[in-house]
Amino acid sequence: MSQYRVLIDANDEKGLVHKVSTVFYQNDLNILSNSEFVDKENNKFFMRSVVDGDIVLDKLHQLITEVMPENANIEVIAPKKKNIIIMVTKEMHALGDILIRHEAGELEANILCVISNYSDLGSLVGKFNIPFIEISHVGLDRAEHENKILEYLAEFNDIDYIVLAKYMRILTPRFIEVYENRIINIHHSFLPAFIGANPYKQAYDRGVKIIGATSHFVNNHLDEGPIIAQEVIHVNHAYGWKDMQRSGKDVEKVVLSRALKLALEDRIFVFANKTVIF
Repeated sequence: MSQYRVLIDANDEKGLVHKVSTVFYQNDLNILSNSEFVDKENNKFFMRSVVDGDIVLDKLHQLITEVMPENANIEVIAPKKKNIIIMVTKEMHALGDILIRHEAGELEANILCVISNYSDLGSLVGKFNIPFIEISHVGLDRAEHENKILEYLAEFNDIDYIVLAKYMRILTPRFIEVYENRIINIHHSFLPAFIGANPYKQAYDRGVKIIGATSHFVNNHLDEGPIIAQEVIHVNHAYGWKDMQRSGKDVEKVVLSRALKLALEDRIFVFANKTVIF
């Protein structure tokens, strides 16, 4: 028996669910879970099914393709651990949470390595027996530094996602193009209100009552890529800015790990700079 995740997006038309379900039934496939959504404004149909049975992946893909509209995007995926790279600077909270969840077997991922432009987090990563690669930016402009990272990444045959666990450097369009919709970032949800150095101090001075975090795919517009996950918590007048900062870090690490888990489980569709998540 084999298990597959079937992901479909297409222009909506009558009978799509019936057609796919018929393929499953005629090939004696058991539907373990199924979710559908129609974006009526854009006439787009989305569907994620998990099935198992005795059929090879390519054959199932072919059979579904034959009954779907010509414009349909169809993926049939055999669940397995995905390969990820984590990129960091100096903050450890988001990285540490991912490493612990990975060690506990909560993430369907192989962490190939952790890359940083500083050496600070090497000892933390070493505790988990994961390669730590320092690629310093000192003396290099942004393009030169990215070229060094891209050269290193090219040594890996298969990278599914790059996770920016508080990697505090802006990526260029060239880097993003290579890994389009495969770079996951996290940032505090004060943007664009409080930008620059010490946003928590700025928020404290303004008497902010909620703080939060947003995880998203990276595109060429800073922190404006398709949103995967968000969360907020309430604060009050008793919080100092350092208390707010600590609470903000807690939210950031949880939201980033949640977004990564959704990606690893093939639950995300990207369309029109938004996401549909099952």
